[in-house]
Amino acid sequence: MATLKTSWLLSIFVVNLRNCFALAVSAGPPVSPFPPECYCPCDEKNCWVYIYCTWDKRQEPQNTTYSLHWKRANSKEGHVISETSFNASIAREHFSSHDELRVWVQAENQYGSVKSEEVVFNTADIIKPPPPRITSILQDSSSLEIEWPHPCARPETPLGPCDIRYRTEEDQRWFEEDKYFNRYEFVSHQPCTAYEFQVRCACVTGLKSYWSAIEKIHTLTDPVGKLDVWRDCGVTPASFDCVLIWKTLPMSQACDLILGYEVKLFYPNGTTVLVNVSIAEPRGQLVCDETRCHLNSSLKDATSVNVSAYNALGATEPSKLTLAIPGININKQDVHLKINEENVTVSWDLPSISLKDLKEYVVEYKQAGCPPGQGFDWVKVNKSQRTAIFKGQFKKYTPYQISVFTVFNSKEVHHLFTDIGYSLERTPSKVPSFKVFSIDTTDVTLIWEPVPLDEQNGVILYYQVGVDREKVYNVGTNRTYKLLGLSPGQEYEVWIRAVTSAGPGENATARFKTVESYAYLPVLLTVLSLVGICIILVSVCTCRGVNKGCSLGPPCYCDKVPDPRNSYIFRDMKHQINDPMTCSCIAIQEQHPKISLLEVLETSPGASTSSLEETSETERLTRPLVGDGSSQMDFQDDQREKAVIEECHRTDHKYGREAYSKMVDSDEERDKEEEDCWSSSDDEPCRSGYEKHFMPTVLEILEVS
Repeated sequence: MATLKTSWLLSIFVVNLRNCFALAVSAGPPVSPFPPECYCPCDEKNCWVYIYCTWDKRQEPQNTTYSLHWKRANSKEGHVISETSFNASIAREHFSSHDELRVWVQAENQYGSVKSEEVVFNTADIIKPPPPRITSILQDSSSLEIEWPHPCARPETPLGPCDIRYRTEEDQRWFEEDKYFNRYEFVSHQPCTAYEFQVRCACVTGLKSYWSAIEKIHTLTDPVGKLDVWRDCGVTPASFDCVLIWKTLPMSQACDLILGYEVKLFYPNGTTVLVNVSIAEPRGQLVCDETRCHLNSSLKDATSVNVSAYNALGATEPSKLTLAIPGININKQDVHLKINEENVTVSWDLPSISLKDLKEYVVEYKQAGCPPGQGFDWVKVNKSQRTAIFKGQFKKYTPYQISVFTVFNSKEVHHLFTDIGYSLERTPSKVPSFKVFSIDTTDVTLIWEPVPLDEQNGVILYYQVGVDREKVYNVGTNRTYKLLGLSPGQEYEVWIRAVTSAGPGENATARFKTVESYAYLPVLLTVLSLVGICIILVSVCTCRGVNKGCSLGPPCYCDKVPDPRNSYIFRDMKHQINDPMTCSCIAIQEQHPKISLLEVLETSPGASTSSLEETSETERLTRPLVGDGSSQMDFQDDQREKAVIEECHRTDHKYGREAYSKMVDSDEERDKEEEDCWSSSDDEPCRSGYEKHFMPTVLEILEVS
């Protein structure tokens, strides 16, 4: 606490000491003022209006009042004018022509007063004529002559000498010459150099006038400069559809008034087109302002161009520009762009190319949306530098395209890089078009049009795609995106928006429904196909009959099994089925089938076969084979069997079973077979094919017994 109090007291002491020292230094009367300078100004008509006096200012710490004092040399009566400024005027009634006056300045403050030295002059000797005005300039290739009217060319004010001085725009030192009256011939001038001249004059008696206004004169000769030529391609810096633009020559290089421009266009087929445009009569071909000009015609298909400016004495050396601009790849991370509302600063690192023949860099900016020649500027940068600066007014939320080019000694131009910048950004506009391109069961492909450059309001960092306000994806600056992981047969709402450093813009939405999933169809079709094939195989095999001998395998492969319809046992069949597709003669099992009875006849070994021959055919046919059958019933069965065999034969032939139907016995075949049977050996009685296959022989029965 004591330390704080001590510091506070010390601060007060220092302040008071400073104030006391300041009062001690500033206390006292003011410093003696400078003596006045007085003259009697004249205009082009008359003089003697008043006497004007002024004195230099001194810095005073106290409030000081200045007063101008004067009196005639032989008079004790004085006059005073109090002023707080540093000049004052003596009215005409207080002095006469050729009077001798004493004039001084007095300064006064609260501590006293002090006066300056007195100035004594004759009023006739302080007449100051008005400054002259240069009215005529005559020059040719070897000389320069200027003239002016003398301000003292009046009877009461005889002419006096005049002084002249000159300098160049580059060198601000004045070179002065005197003893001239109203004319000066300049013989040591340099060609195509801008000079500044001033003149002042005096009467025979009196003071010299003030210097005249500066008159700028350019010595005439052929233009010595070269045009700075470039091309404005809008926002496509590597395009050939550009307009030619150049900066006008300063007067120090033009050496005279530029009358027009000569443009030569060169094309790949060797054609040259000459365009001569006059500034006085451009005829819509040329547009110029204070700093640049551009042609309205396109440079499409041209490979190079030469441009020169001409005045009344000659033309500049042609400036050549190559229009074919190949690109050079440079990483955008090597480019640094900074824009505000007052200037643009762009810097870059060395590209990975050979720059041994590099002449310079060209850096340009183009305001998006501006017509050719407007919102455009460029600068040429020394090859040893990597930074360019543009100064001006750069609008907010407006895109500016910055491009850098390399120019080689061979006049070849390469496009190095292009970037977009904003002085100030805000959220972008809505995506103009957003559509669903293709739809699948679990994914869709989205397409959209990017936000136009003049509506982006900032650099688009990426686009965001959202699904039903649940999932958001950052998709870069591409124009398509495949949305995965969706559910089949479901409706979705998707949206997209652009994002700048200021935030996201407005959403653009679209709705779609994914495709239903039919992934089980291939399996189902396979199963159904297999079932159908099985049914067809079973149906075909059923039509051909079930063979007991083939019970261990598929019936369809039992080709040696004869058709039961060819057996005589089929005579007892009471029912039939008519199926036109496959089996119209399938035997249906009866509930109580009649079993055939075999009669076993024993014969002696020595019996001759003649006994069998004696047996008549009538006896054989009428012999009882079944237990309760009769010959009349057998005849009816035979007729029925014939009808069935004929029907089966037609059915088999209709459905391509002719080969199989050949096994069906006809009456003739049956008779022939009976004859063959009777003509055979006694040991092997006649039997049908079905009986041969299924019925046991007599020998087999005997062996069993």
